[in-house]
Amino acid sequence: MAEGNEMKSSRRGTVIAVIGVLVVVGGALAWYLQRPAAAPAGGDATAAAAPASAASGAGGAISVSIVRAQKRDVDVQIDATGTVMALSSVDVKPQVASMVTKVHIREGQFVKAGEALFTLDARGDEANVVKAQAQLQKDLAALADAQRQLTRSKELFAQNFISQGAVDTNQAAVDAQLAVVASDRAAIDAAKVSVSYSRIVAPGAGRIGQVQVFPGTYVQPSGATLVTITQLDPISVGFNLPQRNLGDALGSLRSGGGAVQAVLPEGRGVLTGKLQFVDNSVDANSGTVRVKALFDNKEQKLWPGAFVAVKLAVQTLKDAVVVPQASVVQSPRGKVVFVVEAGNKVAARPVEVVYAAGNDAVVSGLAGGEAVVLDGRQNVRPGALVIERAASAASGVKRPAGTASAASVTP
Repeated sequence: MAEGNEMKSSRRGTVIAVIGVLVVVGGALAWYLQRPAAAPAGGDATAAAAPASAASGAGGAISVSIVRAQKRDVDVQIDATGTVMALSSVDVKPQVASMVTKVHIREGQFVKAGEALFTLDARGDEANVVKAQAQLQKDLAALADAQRQLTRSKELFAQNFISQGAVDTNQAAVDAQLAVVASDRAAIDAAKVSVSYSRIVAPGAGRIGQVQVFPGTYVQPSGATLVTITQLDPISVGFNLPQRNLGDALGSLRSGGGAVQAVLPEGRGVLTGKLQFVDNSVDANSGTVRVKALFDNKEQKLWPGAFVAVKLAVQTLKDAVVVPQASVVQSPRGKVVFVVEAGNKVAARPVEVVYAAGNDAVVSGLAGGEAVVLDGRQNVRPGALVIERAASAASGVKRPAGTASAASVTP
């Protein structure tokens, strides 16, 4: 009996010891979890709370950058890739088979219309001119004799020495000889034309390309091109326009041609021309229509065959409200911008993007001059208090003229 009591006392002691250990471990764990975080080495214990304070700003206001909505005229432009095309490019070939005796031009030279390019050997044609002129003199002499015979026969007919038939025969001889003389003169003109072919001149103004022949080269009409003359000023740029903008393009063409910008590659500048041509059919495969714009090219910045970015102004939005595209936020209920109202509080203003290009967006539902949140828009909510800071370079948006300062955020 005493032995059973001893065993019960031993078990009770073991349970009490286990409970005691659990209490100690639980207390130690609770102390560890609830202890304050250690301050950084060499720093203040309050430094960990600094980011939260900085994020909220002074007095709990959220730090944002603000721009003013601008009201101005905006050109609606269509972006396309255009190909530079010369207004004319002429392949010069000889009209007669002959030998080149002189080359008057050099490669890359600019020539005017009528300027000499090549001289061909024309000795054979010049001899034909002399021959035709000699034949003309011979036939003129025969004509003079036929005319004398006709005059004599008329006198004899008046004296009744010959019949009317003899007079008619002499008249026919004179008429035939007149035709021979006319033929001789035409032969002289033809021979002179052949001589003129020996002097090849520029059919129009332009730049000389690669010269394919040299003195002593035998050329013929069916042979290779002697040289190509390309007109560089003015010059055109062709590109495709979507079918939906065909009406705007035709209206612009009827009013004298809308403004077209050609953006040169590698930041070499922008040239401004005007719409010149709209094709008479729409490509059924692409749904586009081919158009051309004309540009002055005195500085030769546009070169045939090159590709350039083209911007065509199809219409102008008068008194449009413009804000940075980055300020427009897509919400579950549509696009909104955050507007700073009285008391530096934010309100969400629903807007519709009418047109967007580059960093700017034309919107409806907003008045010109209103303060719009740019940087920090992801942190604000309707009714939040804000304070202005400078726009960050990371936003990629330049501050427009008239942007509010920190002291003038409140309308």
